[in-house]
Amino acid sequence: MTFALALKAIIMGLVEGFTEFLPISSTGHLILAGSLLDFTDEKAKVFEIVIQAGAIMAVCWEYRARIASVMSGLTSDPKAQKFMLNLIVAFLPLALLGLALGKMIKSALFKPVPVALAFIIGGIIILWVERRNKLNPPVVRVETVDDMTVLDAFKVGCAQAMALIPGTSRSGATIIGAMMFGLPRKAATEFSFFLAIPTLLLATAYSLVKERALLSSSDLPLFGIGSIAAFISAFLCVRWLLRYISSHDFTVFAWYRIVFGIVVLASSHYGWVVWAE
Repeated sequence: MTFALALKAIIMGLVEGFTEFLPISSTGHLILAGSLLDFTDEKAKVFEIVIQAGAIMAVCWEYRARIASVMSGLTSDPKAQKFMLNLIVAFLPLALLGLALGKMIKSALFKPVPVALAFIIGGIIILWVERRNKLNPPVVRVETVDDMTVLDAFKVGCAQAMALIPGTSRSGATIIGAMMFGLPRKAATEFSFFLAIPTLLLATAYSLVKERALLSSSDLPLFGIGSIAAFISAFLCVRWLLRYISSHDFTVFAWYRIVFGIVVLASSHYGWVVWAE
């Protein structure tokens, strides 16, 4: 592994970690960063998925006590059993649609211009939801993630499935969807964190098994460096986001998405940047 390749791995890992849990689309940022770094071959695409495991380990560490409590209570604690059932139900829509449509979406939409459009559209939706909530505050039916019903979990899972479109943002779709369905901002954000655990870990495992012919033991340092960078940056991001949402909404992320998307579209149109497909 060359120094240049190691540097690319670190940059991609940092991009993954800092964007995975914010409503700004880690996949979209990785596609754009990979294009700028000329890191776009088939192995790079596997790398982008695998380093998500590094990011999700940050959530596992942050909520290690809660996760341990749920796992130890699966055979005896109804509260833990309900929580696990909700995660499974919420995970299924994205998993089933991903298996059915993933290849088609990947070939058609995993490109800078469609990602930029998704950035802009997603930003507009966030602005609309935040403005609606200010003018007509929704009735909060669910105070914490433990109060969610199976139907609540299914609705949030359907919202998460929108993230199959690159640039949409898995966390953004999950959090905004949960807020629209009656969850307060903190509970919506926390459930998005928990739902990311099976979603990202299983996506990583599936990608490793499916693309195993592309990989060899010599790739371990590359994937390891990227995953460590993703873990560190994601840990910092999760801690920051939990503090941020206590007194802020997501409007700033919406405007970031819109401006960033416009910049990408303009750079593509005027040839300022030659984006790799």
